[in-house]
Amino acid sequence: EVQLVESGGGSVQAGGSLRLSCTASGFTFADSDMGWYRQAPGNECALISTIDTDGRTYYTDSVKGRFTISQDNAKNTVFLQMNSLKPEDTAVYYCVAKLGGWVPEIYCSDGTPKNPDFGYWGQGTQVSVSS
Repeated sequence: EVQLVESGGGSVQAGGSLRLSCTASGFTFADSDMGWYRQAPGNECALISTIDTDGRTYYTDSVKGRFTISQDNAKNTVFLQMNSLKPEDTAVYYCVAKLGGWVPEIYCSDGTPKNPDFGYWGQGTQVSVSS
């Protein structure tokens, strides 16, 4: 059974930092691309960063230069270092395992996708940034 467990969320003031972690099990971590989506209040899930099996990274424009994705294959863990946080970064952050074909936005108001075509999702971790 595929499992993704996120941790590291919390409440910070604007300008602060948080480091999210996602530990995976139930599949060969090194053979999967990994990514982070976030769902801000009133919005659907938006893709913010990915890292592929060759270590190539992607960031959506709103987090470029502030967020850094990395992974430790020995620990089956992907990280999202978030610096210079802004109130608009407030969201539930989801770790996702998928082989390419990332979709910029996914409907998740009724829960995260269950179809593996959209990847395997963690339970989410809340990040709240106050001004």
